[in-house]
Amino acid sequence: MLTGCYRHPQTATGVSCARCERPICPQCMVGASVGFQCPECVGDGHAGMRQATTRFGGALAPDGALVTRALVGINVVVFVLAAYVLAPRLGETWSLFSAGRAVLGGPSGVADGPSQWYRLLTATFVHLQWWHVGMNMLVLLWLGPALEEALGRLRFLALYLLSGLAGSTFAFLLAGNSMNTVGASGAIFGLIGATVVLQLRSRGPVAPVMAFLVFNLVITFARTDVIDWRAHIGGLVVGALTAAGLMYAPRERRGLVQGLAVAGSAAVVAAMLLIGMARYGA
Repeated sequence: MLTGCYRHPQTATGVSCARCERPICPQCMVGASVGFQCPECVGDGHAGMRQATTRFGGALAPDGALVTRALVGINVVVFVLAAYVLAPRLGETWSLFSAGRAVLGGPSGVADGPSQWYRLLTATFVHLQWWHVGMNMLVLLWLGPALEEALGRLRFLALYLLSGLAGSTFAFLLAGNSMNTVGASGAIFGLIGATVVLQLRSRGPVAPVMAFLVFNLVITFARTDVIDWRAHIGGLVVGALTAAGLMYAPRERRGLVQGLAVAGSAAVVAAMLLIGMARYGA
């Protein structure tokens, strides 16, 4: 005599789940390599499967450059607002402006305390000239997708933001008594440093990105009158170090090591900020 399906008792069946041996009707049968399985066993099997990840442990996504394009979009929108729609107020409010206590009327800007620290981040999204935003975004579109695909969205975003913040805080550390600058160059240099690390880790061609890095460093130090070299160097160093922690983390302890790498970079940023505040703040 046929028994009823465990999910549909009114439906008689002679087929059992290949894993749990419960009776299953045609409506509940899920084809397997051998026989049929019930929906619960299929779900348990999928739950036990290892989730596919990017090369360095990030969540695999169908669009490997979504964050890159989103960052480009944000930078372009902020450029239009700062240069044409809300000029000059937005640029003045979001720029990396700082005047220390040695300056008449100081401290103000970043040196004035936590209520102004937002400038360390907002300044990395502000550009006032089309050529400035254009060059930075071209490099972001060139380097970003490969890094995002290798690291995953969250790790890539952390790398970008930490590099930008490192550039801002290093500039503040060295010149926070009198400064006013904008631009994503610190974050972009961080991506250049990360690309060098990626090529070394992958044993790929390093010469092209090294030549690009040297070219940009030459321009940086040749035009210190209009380029904040401090932001470039701060972003480059912290970006490369963060990438090294993310890409060289051993597989068996990848999550822990990568978390420590990101936390360590954030701690470096915080330390530079606090030292700068001790130098220039109230």
